[in-house]
Amino acid sequence: MAYAAALDDLLPCYMDTRDEKNFVAHPLFPVCFEWPVVVALGRQYDRSGLRADEVARGVHATHDLIVHRPIRPPERLITRATVAGIERRKPGAYQVLRLDTVDSSGAPVATSYYGSIFRGVDVEGSDNPASIQNAPAKPSRIDSKPCSESVVAIGGGLAHTYTECARIYNPIHTDIKVAQAAGLPGLILHGTATLALAVSRVVAIEAGGDPTCVARVAGRFNAMVLVGTKIRVRILTREVHGDADFVFFDVLNQDDAPAISDGVVGLRR
Repeated sequence: MAYAAALDDLLPCYMDTRDEKNFVAHPLFPVCFEWPVVVALGRQYDRSGLRADEVARGVHATHDLIVHRPIRPPERLITRATVAGIERRKPGAYQVLRLDTVDSSGAPVATSYYGSIFRGVDVEGSDNPASIQNAPAKPSRIDSKPCSESVVAIGGGLAHTYTECARIYNPIHTDIKVAQAAGLPGLILHGTATLALAVSRVVAIEAGGDPTCVARVAGRFNAMVLVGTKIRVRILTREVHGDADFVFFDVLNQDDAPAISDGVVGLRR
């Protein structure tokens, strides 16, 4: 409930605990319980030879979430992380973590591919690209004019609220001194928060307000979103691929630069 509230997404299915049958978590909620696993794995990077200053250069670059089924509280989930791939990219080393979440019976709930770029860091040995399970669909065409566009205000306290509600802690989002020391122009919104805001708009516009049909969410993080500004969520096209509808979108930041590109939400039919 707190995660959805941070996004100002107050659909009854997220908030009405009286309706146990339809009470579910936001589709991007897995980032909340995946984050501690990502942090724990990061503490082991010294074993691979990464220096502390190189670890600090890591930025969340791509996100690809497979939703096997909606999360219906209360339930106990287990998340495990595996380094799925490492390869050279122009900005630096690109690493993909695979995060597998299962329920108490061992049945899959969510699988995420969490891509990070370690800027200016080289890769020793051969590239080992990640093998992505059923890579998300690509649009066959995109018209110059989007199908729809939503303006979303990024309040001055949203990064703080999202930090606490998602329990995703990184001071570049909440401490201006730390942000400026990192070379940022100000406090920036979490990439997953920007993605979650976009998913909420897609659910509202393209899924009739029903998040349980979301099967896939993917996107690439590009330009920064500064708090106290506005973003534009643009739905570019919708196509049928196999047994699902895929809604392709992007998000533009305060400078009309792509905060998220290659955005896609897969909807079960």
